Amino acid sequence: MQNIHLRLIMHFLLVSLFIHCGSKPSEDEESVKGLKDYYAGSFLIGAALFPELFDDPISFELIKSHFSSITPENDMKWGLLHPNLAEYKFDRADRIAEFAQANGIKLIGHTLVWHSQLGRGVFTEEGSEDPNHLVDSETLLKRIEDHISTVAGRYKGQVHGWDVVNEALNDDGTFRESNFFRIAGNAFIEKAFEYAHQADPHAELYYNDYNLVIPTKRRGAIRIIKNLKEKGLKIDAVGIQAHWDLTFPSLEEIEKSIIQFFELGIMVMFTELDVSVLPSPWNMPSADIGTRQENYENMNPYPDGLPDSVSEKLAKRYRDIFLLFDKHKDKISRVTFWGLHDGISWKNNFPILRRTDYPLIFDREMKPKKAYWELIRLMDEKTP
Repeated sequence: MQNIHLRLIMHFLLVSLFIHCGSKPSEDEESVKGLKDYYAGSFLIGAALFPELFDDPISFELIKSHFSSITPENDMKWGLLHPNLAEYKFDRADRIAEFAQANGIKLIGHTLVWHSQLGRGVFTEEGSEDPNHLVDSETLLKRIEDHISTVAGRYKGQVHGWDVVNEALNDDGTFRESNFFRIAGNAFIEKAFEYAHQADPHAELYYNDYNLVIPTKRRGAIRIIKNLKEKGLKIDAVGIQAHWDLTFPSLEEIEKSIIQFFELGIMVMFTELDVSVLPSPWNMPSADIGTRQENYENMNPYPDGLPDSVSEKLAKRYRDIFLLFDKHKDKISRVTFWGLHDGISWKNNFPILRRTDYPLIFDREMKPKKAYWELIRLMDEKTP
């Protein structure tokens, strides 16, 4: 145990030195292990980000030091890349792809087909201003094909894997009544995977959704995956969005999800991990961005800092989660934190605007939190 403590102290001193000085680390400092190195034998460690982070020396070093994969938080979504039927804007996504290529980091494409954050006119007749004047199935599928072939084709060989379809289910496991589903039924899912494989045959392909730890929704995702496989379509993994809190979900349901999805012949990924410490207005967390709640004082209990007692609970929660992940590392290919540090986490504004949350393992000054050190300690304890 004494050796573990000594290694942690040295790690803390050296990581603090090069992450917070904003300058290029020396040869000795470059040998310091980051989070990705500790978990290199288990699974990829990722973070969601945006290109402005590359301009900040501290953020830049934090990404390079700790993460083996990156996911654009918004910049590869349909609406940002393809704002209307006649226009594509690739500058921001290109910059992320170039960063990943230059630094040997795996790039995850997020996301090809999603009902939210779409460009204008995806579902309507060209020139129509009536949102109820929907196109037929053939027209919609052609638009999906054009979008996927253009986007996945542009980044062919640069993207390690794509979230092909995102959030197609309700929590009860039924299909979400999006316009994709209203117009084309579940064929839009099948065709999206078909088009993605055609555009980049070597990229991994994923179905991604939140609350897949809920049995009813998990069963819905299992049906989607089985259907794709029965039709001979490529699917490599399921992405379980892990927008969780200090008590939800139970470790038992997380473990059931890992085992049941893996039994389908695919890998499991935890794609959007954050652990909120704030009270939820619902009985369980959600990631449906169309939902907002009123902000009341009791819903924002830590505006000036996180009490040590809560910080300890957060650290234990992360340790327990990663203990389970490590137990099933043969079934898990990636764990991605949804954000680089607390200050830019979407949880500060979801589901209630202007709150102060602390859901990640780096604080607002980009310093490692107790939760970070627990994840390092977990791996260090396994080292003789």
